[in-house]
Amino acid sequence: MSLVVMLSVVWGLGWVVTSIERTAYPRFKRLITAHELHLFFSPSRDELEWAADATDCDKHLLALLLMLMLKSYRRMGCFPALEDVPEMVVDFVRRAVELPEGTLPAYRAERTAKHHRGLVRKQAGVTYDQAKARGIVEQSIRKEAAAKNRPADLINIALEKVVEAGLELPGFSTFDKMASKIRTEVNASICTGIHDRMSAAQRAGLMRLLEDRDSDGTTLFNRLKKPAKGPTWSHFKNLTKRLEWLDELGDTDVWMDGVAAGKVTDFAGEADAADASELRDFVPVKRIALVAALTHKARMRVRDDLATMFCKRVATKIKKAKAELEEIRLAEREIVEALIGNYRTVLKHIDEGGPAQEALAKAAAMTAEVRQTLEGLDEEASVDEVATRLEGRVSPAVLALVKARWCRPAGSARSPARWTASEGSRSSTSRSRRSPPITATSGCCCCTGRSAGTGR
Repeated sequence: MSLVVMLSVVWGLGWVVTSIERTAYPRFKRLITAHELHLFFSPSRDELEWAADATDCDKHLLALLLMLMLKSYRRMGCFPALEDVPEMVVDFVRRAVELPEGTLPAYRAERTAKHHRGLVRKQAGVTYDQAKARGIVEQSIRKEAAAKNRPADLINIALEKVVEAGLELPGFSTFDKMASKIRTEVNASICTGIHDRMSAAQRAGLMRLLEDRDSDGTTLFNRLKKPAKGPTWSHFKNLTKRLEWLDELGDTDVWMDGVAAGKVTDFAGEADAADASELRDFVPVKRIALVAALTHKARMRVRDDLATMFCKRVATKIKKAKAELEEIRLAEREIVEALIGNYRTVLKHIDEGGPAQEALAKAAAMTAEVRQTLEGLDEEASVDEVATRLEGRVSPAVLALVKARWCRPAGSARSPARWTASEGSRSSTSRSRRSPPITATSGCCCCTGRSAGTGR
C-alpha cells in the first residue's frame, strides 16, 4: 500500500479492513496468565448469588454463562461471542463455581441470551444505545479525520469517546466501516479544496510532470523525489536551480491552506510511494491533490537542504580559516621572537664606549681607591680614623649620621668604633662597601655632592 500503515486489505468487501490488533478495541488475549485469570475472571460470592437468583432453570449452565458474560463484559465493555471466549477462561470459571466438567456456555434460545445481556448491562451500569454510540463514533471520527489519516488512530479515538459516554461498544466491524467511509469522504473533500485553490495553468503544469521527461529519461515527477547530495558548490547551485523550478510550479502554501500538516505528509507519502503510471489511474482531482502535496513537501525539503548545505559549507570554510589563522599566528610569533632577539643584541652593543660605560668605569675606580686607602683597618677603627685615612674628604653630615647610628635608643652612647655581635660582624670590605663612595680627585662625597671639609 502507498500509506505507511499496517492494514489488512480485503478487496472483495469494498473497503480497507483494519487489523484489530492495531487498535485498542477490547478482545481476549491469546495467552492469559494465571494472575490475570484470578484478577479479572474470578467470580465473587455476591456475583455468584446474583447469577443464581437471576436464573430459574439449569442453574449451573446459566450461572456459568452469566458469570462468563458478566466478567467478560466488565473487562471488555461489550459482549463477546461465546465461541470467542478462550477455553482456558471457560475452564477457570467452571472450576471456580464447581460445575461439572461437561458444562458448556451455550444458549438454546436467543430470547434467553438477550434477557441475560440486559441483566448484565443493568448490573454493570452501562447503557445500551447503539444509535447514540454510532453518532458519537461518527462525530469523533469526522472531526479527527481532518488531521489524522490512519484508520487505526481514528478507531482508537472513537473508542475512547464511547467509553467516556458510558455506552456499550458497537462491534469492531462497525467502527472499521465507519472509519473507512468517513475517512474517504474527508479526504475527498480535502482533495477538492486543494484542486479548487489551484489555477488551470497550475493544474496543467502538475499534470505535465507525469508526462514530460527529464535529461536522464525519467519523468519530471521523479525530480520531486530526489534527495540532496553532498555539500559541494556545484550541488548547491543545482539545488538552487531546483528550488527555482519548484517555485515556478506555483505557490504551494496557498494550495495547502487549511490542510493539516499530517494530512499533507500522508498525501505526499502516498504520491512518493507511487510512480507516474500508478498516479495516472487515480481520478483527476485526487491525482492533482497528491502531486500538489508532494510538490509542497519537495519545496520544504529543498529549502531545508539548502540551509543545511549552506551551514556545512560555512562550517568547512570556518574550519579552513581557523587552520590558516593558526599558521599565520605561528609564523608571526617566530618573526616577533626573532625581532626580540635582534633587539636584545642591539641593546647589548649599542652603548659600548658611551656615557653609561664611562660612569661604570669611574665608579669602579673610585671603589678600588677607597678600598686601598682603608686597607689595614680592623673592626675597632673609629669613624675619625676612617676620615683621617680619607684625608678629610668626607662630608660632616655623613660623619654625624654614622656617629648617631651607634647611639643606643636609651641615650647611652657606645663607642662608634664598636661593632656589636648582635649587629653582625662585618669585614673591612663590607664596611668599605657601606661607606659612601668618595671621589679621589674632586674631594667631594658623591652621596651629598658637598665639598669635603667644608660640609657644604
